[in-house]
Amino acid sequence: MLAGQLALIVAALFTGAAIYVNVAEQPARLQLDDRSLLAEWKQAYKRGSRMQAPLALIGFALGLASAFLRSDWRWLIGAFILVANWPYTLIVILPVNNRLLAAPPQDAGPTSRELIQRWGRLHAVRSALGASATALFLWASLSF
Repeated sequence: MLAGQLALIVAALFTGAAIYVNVAEQPARLQLDDRSLLAEWKQAYKRGSRMQAPLALIGFALGLASAFLRSDWRWLIGAFILVANWPYTLIVILPVNNRLLAAPPQDAGPTSRELIQRWGRLHAVRSALGASATALFLWASLSF
């Protein structure tokens, strides 16, 4: 039971952070001029990735443990949905990240702004994956 509760907490933390980025941070940063926008995105990305990547892996491991201990498919599906953020990020978002990280702030302009807007749309999928995993973990935890 403890593993399941911890999986739920970790998934909720992941989801809360992801939604915060889409609802508060991204709209606020888009109000900045192009150079400041790119500089802010780079700093936020570095810090955010150090937090969210481990949360997805920890939540996955805890979800797997709960699936094994409880023999409940909801923990298993939730775990795989949460860890799906890794391949999604590596395959879909990383090319955008790399272009943004390689862009010098003095070269910021419409292209970097469009990439950051695109990044925000892509990041919303991470929020949806986290919310789905959290909902499954909550559902499973209510069945004890």
